[in-house]
Amino acid sequence: MEKATRSVEFETMLLGRHSLRSRRGHDAMDRSAYILLSRLRMGGLMSIGQLSDALGLDASTLNRQTAAMMRTGVVERIPDPEGGMARKFRVSAEGERRLDAERTTIVDALDSILADWSAEDVAAFVEYLRRFNTDIERRSGESWPRPLAAVPTDH
Repeated sequence: MEKATRSVEFETMLLGRHSLRSRRGHDAMDRSAYILLSRLRMGGLMSIGQLSDALGLDASTLNRQTAAMMRTGVVERIPDPEGGMARKFRVSAEGERRLDAERTTIVDALDSILADWSAEDVAAFVEYLRRFNTDIERRSGESWPRPLAAVPTDH
């Protein structure tokens, strides 16, 4: 198994290195902003503490990231609607627009990469990725919300 897990390590390192978006003519979003906006969209309003728990990042890192994101207008910091002391972050209209555009660019790149794959191969790949991610989440105790609808496997 050691040789196989070394191959998994190498391939996941490469996957993390590859950028699935075209930089030509595209205002690419910073990866950390993309992840944070995606988490806010899935989880709703969140405080720095909640983001820290969800993303496994320290508060100082998140304070820097959210400050930069507020300057670009992709998140807003608002009072807690439930009356709590901590202010919460939400995705702004501009953030929604940019997140959708970024996701479309990435999905288009994936469509191109997977164009020659069968629907069965894509479905198997999705299932293995989901299983891999949920096993990581189970070990870390930090689950990521997923859409309720089944993910389409056609490409």
